[in-house]
Amino acid sequence: MSKTLPHSFPQAIETVFLDRDGVLNQKMPEGRYVTRWDEFHILPGAADAIHLLNQSGIRVIIVSNQRGIALGLYTVESVQAIHRELQSLLNAHGAGVDGFYFCPHDYGTCNCRKPEPGMFEQAAADFPAISATRSLMIGDSQSDIEFGRRLGMTTVFIGGDPQKRSPGSGAAHQRADLGYPSLYEAVIDLLSELRNR
Repeated sequence: MSKTLPHSFPQAIETVFLDRDGVLNQKMPEGRYVTRWDEFHILPGAADAIHLLNQSGIRVIIVSNQRGIALGLYTVESVQAIHRELQSLLNAHGAGVDGFYFCPHDYGTCNCRKPEPGMFEQAAADFPAISATRSLMIGDSQSDIEFGRRLGMTTVFIGGDPQKRSPGSGAAHQRADLGYPSLYEAVIDLLSELRNR
């Protein structure tokens, strides 16, 4: 994984946008979805990573495509329930997410499915201080990296489990500014770089 900071890396990071499945929790096999809390398995170090971001005063926003809603596999309420449980789990670790945003739509039917900018716009409406140039996008798919690139964010690819990577993850890694095996390793390294500036 590449760890040389790009020239465009912000002097100060104020917001980190995180994809959910494959970054915070174990990704389901391709074509399957996390439909309820007992299928949500947080990845090692993920809660600690968010705690470290919180301690550093960095806003944490989750942006997640949830096409399974459009396919009728689960509901908006199901996703909201998962996010409430996740927030409770994080709170127990002294951590928390500032905002949860998700797209319930199918391909090509909206402005909020990554890589489209709708979820960033929703977050910026709720948190007017958000600036894309002082933000990172951390994800594990092409749509995550393209979402960040279109908005002018520094992008970070998470390799995760090689058996569960999305199609096109190799291209996503190539297009991302930085790459790490896990969210925890990314956060440790990036916060260390910022402190040493």
